[in-house]
Amino acid sequence: MFINLYRAIRPSLELYLQLKLFAMFNIRTLLLALSFISIPFLSAASDTLHVITHNKETVVTEPAQGNNYYKRWGVFPNKNIPIRKIILHVKFGCPDSMRCADWDYLDFIKIKRTGGVNGGDKDFEIARMLTPYGGAFAKDWKFDWEADITDFSLLLRDSVEIEYNHTGWEPNKDRGWKITLDFEIIKGIPAAEPVSIQKIYSGAFLYGDSTQSIEEKLPLVNFTKNTIADFAKFRVLHTGHGANPGDYCGEFCSKNRMIYFNGDLMDKRPIWKKCGDNPLYPQAGTWLYDRANWCPGYLQIPDEYLFPLQQNNNSINIDMEPYKVTKSEAVENITAYIIQYKKAVAQNDVAILDIIAPTTKQAHLRKNPVCVNPVVVIKNNGSRNLTSLKLNYGTRGFKEKTYAWKGNLAFGQSAEIILPGAIDAKNGNNYFTVSLQNPNKKKDAFPGDNSMGASFEKAPVHPGSIVVVFKTNNEPADNNWKLTDAIGKTLYSRGFDSTQKNKLFRDTLNVKPGCYQFAVEDTSGNGLEFWANARGGRGYVRLQDTSGNLVKNFISDFGNSVVYNFSVSDNPNDFSRVNTEASIELYPTRTTGKTELEYFSGTAQDVKVQIITDEGQKLVEEHLYKNLKEGSFTYDMSYLPAQRYYVKVFVNGELKFNKRLRVESARN
Repeated sequence: MFINLYRAIRPSLELYLQLKLFAMFNIRTLLLALSFISIPFLSAASDTLHVITHNKETVVTEPAQGNNYYKRWGVFPNKNIPIRKIILHVKFGCPDSMRCADWDYLDFIKIKRTGGVNGGDKDFEIARMLTPYGGAFAKDWKFDWEADITDFSLLLRDSVEIEYNHTGWEPNKDRGWKITLDFEIIKGIPAAEPVSIQKIYSGAFLYGDSTQSIEEKLPLVNFTKNTIADFAKFRVLHTGHGANPGDYCGEFCSKNRMIYFNGDLMDKRPIWKKCGDNPLYPQAGTWLYDRANWCPGYLQIPDEYLFPLQQNNNSINIDMEPYKVTKSEAVENITAYIIQYKKAVAQNDVAILDIIAPTTKQAHLRKNPVCVNPVVVIKNNGSRNLTSLKLNYGTRGFKEKTYAWKGNLAFGQSAEIILPGAIDAKNGNNYFTVSLQNPNKKKDAFPGDNSMGASFEKAPVHPGSIVVVFKTNNEPADNNWKLTDAIGKTLYSRGFDSTQKNKLFRDTLNVKPGCYQFAVEDTSGNGLEFWANARGGRGYVRLQDTSGNLVKNFISDFGNSVVYNFSVSDNPNDFSRVNTEASIELYPTRTTGKTELEYFSGTAQDVKVQIITDEGQKLVEEHLYKNLKEGSFTYDMSYLPAQRYYVKVFVNGELKFNKRLRVESARN
């Protein structure tokens, strides 16, 4: 019922205008261009440049049109400067004078013009952002995403106009986003030099309509091999939107997509993405519902396919799984390019792409902090298959470790490597480094991208006795928890059955010094609480010490799972500080009457609870609790007008909790 209502009030995200508005080129950016003149053609180590086109720009919707275009110029390296790699950083925050926006809208980042105001008109989508449900984010909320857009290095040259198109229809006077587009450009000889880029498909294609086949709009496309090209990449951004009655296609249905190269099936996969492990959680809306190749709060990572080119004509084609309804509202939004490249420059060339753990990078916070087994991502940029590699790694200030990796990666392929051993760390800030050496037991042709570092926080240290406090919700059979050691062996676990609804369980775990992971799973993917699953109720889980102090509180609205890595020591001087932060939860956050605030803290403190209106910040109720350690408090909102409110909790005068509460009219 909720999804029907949700879809009914949400217009299609795919109907946007192709406006070509002229903007005056900011001559001040010419100063930046002058900095390129003295740059050498190649250096042993990579040279990095940042081009910021949109700097903390406030973006809002244009409800009358459904699109709002923000065009800004940037000065990129000239065509004589070799580019090794381009990473686009998309940074979101709440605007200074507004709150964060509400809806999960589809935003486009495009190259519109190149070569200055009188240069060539372009319309190349380089990235696609799906905005988060931001209605419950605090004022200081922010999040960073990144995507590799090196394929557009032929176009990101000299003066380029970048457009951020924020779609949607929500009110634009009191909500929006503060965005920054930061192009990180690493100069140096590319792994393979691009020679051409060709748009194959670009548009919002109606899917499933009985009167019009999507295949008519996605025809086979022939293209000719460039005389100096060796291979090509097919780069595809593809998301499904709209909601047909019954199956909610195309946003909430999984359909197969087939890609054919020269008539042969190159790939077949469902256009579907799991959202319950979204790094950005929780969000205000239906953030954990799986969708057609996207999730709210997500910078889409394109599908990429490499293939050799024939001497004469080549062809590429996308087909969708047969699907028909009488009148369809489903839309497949597809942008695809063929980028032709020369042969890989070097035989032996490996690069480090990412450090997944240990790190404080927001995209990996679900897996951090950690105390054992670092995880890194490498890529083979050499024409020879990568079969062996030496990795040096460790925490700055500690002894370096070495690992000999063996595998088989073709050119352009990447691999996630789990490195053995404990992660050394001190209290405070730490810095982890990894470097790659001797690909295929040879010297790396381009060592500039062989090293990477990441700041990280030390995993908490606790005594050997931990108490798991677990309160089940109305669907306990969906939940379980387990404790594993450094090699993945399960030491303790507990599952629940349908008879154990709304019950409190306490389990004391006794373990020896070492590294451990505590994990909670919800097999239905909606955590111990989800506002749209009212029948599920609310449960919670937290860790305490044997004296009753709070060690770790887990957000109940976690989606698929949540993990907590920690180490155990027998030396009290090693222990992490006792958690003085209170555990505060509110449920339900969507009600026609009552809502309950649950509070737990290891120490008695003065607590003030305020309920205020969303508009105007008018105080509705205020409650004071002296020397509070633990308690549950019910507030009846049935007398209030149906609208949005916020529940704020102040502990010793400091704001510690700010949650949106939607009061609705009682249904007949």
